[in-house]
Amino acid sequence: MRITIHQPEHLPWLGFFHKMSGADRFVLLDNVQFSKNYFQNRNKARTADGWTWLTVPVSRTIDTLIKDVTISDDFRWKRKWKDTICYAYKKAPYFDKYFESIDNVMSNSSNNLCDFNVALIKCLAGSLNITTDLIMASELNSKGSGSDLILSICKEVGSSSYVSGISGRNYLKLDEFETAGIDVEFQEFHHPVYKQLYGPFIPCMSVIDLLFNCGDKSLDIIKGIGVQVMEEVFH
Repeated sequence: MRITIHQPEHLPWLGFFHKMSGADRFVLLDNVQFSKNYFQNRNKARTADGWTWLTVPVSRTIDTLIKDVTISDDFRWKRKWKDTICYAYKKAPYFDKYFESIDNVMSNSSNNLCDFNVALIKCLAGSLNITTDLIMASELNSKGSGSDLILSICKEVGSSSYVSGISGRNYLKLDEFETAGIDVEFQEFHHPVYKQLYGPFIPCMSVIDLLFNCGDKSLDIIKGIGVQVMEEVFH
């Protein structure tokens, strides 16, 4: 069984779903330290002026695990978040097809950031026709940190193959994975170039940029089927 592991980001970029689409199970690493103003509570949207952040304001996060982070009580952010998406994409060809389901997730979200992000991830995966099983790391018994935690998760879920991001080359103890009989693959994701509502093309936007612009072709584009790709590998 092939698994991959990633923190539950907010409106993740294309590379996140590229990893998900190639795995049998996707473990959402929600029981590690939250990093404010990384990609756990914000991501990028393409606008006529370049790009802007879509941000979810959070409460105090010092020494807080991702699964325990709460969203700010100032609910004005919801209006700004929605208005920013509508302003950026209302003229995109597939905006009407996908925005309602995203808006419904936001409208019915709790004040837990992780729950909100996971609901959005499930919604977006469904829109992309990705059916990979999702597992929360906090529901497992795996222990440790860094490479030890990754290996513990792989063993617990019965993985024979683990797909790592490129940063894994810097910290994974590959000899221990080999001893455990688990193959390690490193993701090779080359960012595709697709038609955005505005030019010139800007990479590394939230996947909603791709969905609103390319619709049913989005998963093929993420997989690099029949599209131009960029030489750089991001994230």
